[in-house]
Amino acid sequence: MAMDVVDYEIFGNEMQYVEVELDPGEAAIGEAGAMMMMGNGIEMDTIFGDGSAQQGGLFGKLMGAGKRLLTGESLFTTIFHNEGRDKSRVAFAAPYPGKIVPVDLTTVGGTLICQKDSFLCAARGVSLGIAFNRKLGTGLFGGEGFIMQKLEGDGMAFVHAGGTLAVKDLAPGEVLRVDTGCVVAFQPSVDFDIQYVGKLKSALFSGEGLFFATLRGPGRVWLQSLPLSRLANRIVMAAPAAGGQSRGEGSLLGGLFDGDNE
Repeated sequence: MAMDVVDYEIFGNEMQYVEVELDPGEAAIGEAGAMMMMGNGIEMDTIFGDGSAQQGGLFGKLMGAGKRLLTGESLFTTIFHNEGRDKSRVAFAAPYPGKIVPVDLTTVGGTLICQKDSFLCAARGVSLGIAFNRKLGTGLFGGEGFIMQKLEGDGMAFVHAGGTLAVKDLAPGEVLRVDTGCVVAFQPSVDFDIQYVGKLKSALFSGEGLFFATLRGPGRVWLQSLPLSRLANRIVMAAPAAGGQSRGEGSLLGGLFDGDNE
């Protein structure tokens, strides 16, 4: 499928959204529930699979849907196409605080490997596939890093990073050790593996877990300071209704006299 060349603009700081400008006949694909608003002339369709194999018959559609199912995403993708005579825009919003990362796939060799929940939207023609890490250690202990999404094509793709974004260009043989949830995306030339922390005391009492990801260059990697899993855990820990403990802010008495605890 031919790629659509789209213009875009990112708005906001901590809670961002991206507006994609579509010429007549152009289209963009978005993750389910990511659409924020769309202009006049934009039509929305829900399709089975990732939208890249719609001309491949039933088998192609099933393959596209199966790849999304393996990554834990919805079987369906939403496509937004401009059926009007003038340019129009559609906006996609980030799901939680962080940064939207625009990636021109032509600048990274046509392929980007990313966490399964980081994809936000892309120009029509970008293929959404899966990337298995075949290493045993990653498969057993990698968690979020075992099955990842693979974005292929020569168009624009947008992924979301939680918190503050860090971009690292690794030299050949250079190694970076990262919390597994903090990896957003990387080029296929980067070798991704899982490594044991090595010290039982550190594993039990540091709060960092038993394993971390190792990224070996060459290639570019995108990292996030606030993975969604870390944010969710902190919310649960602070919510009394979910079994957490309420901690009063700015009070020596904690939440003893907090109205929410009555």
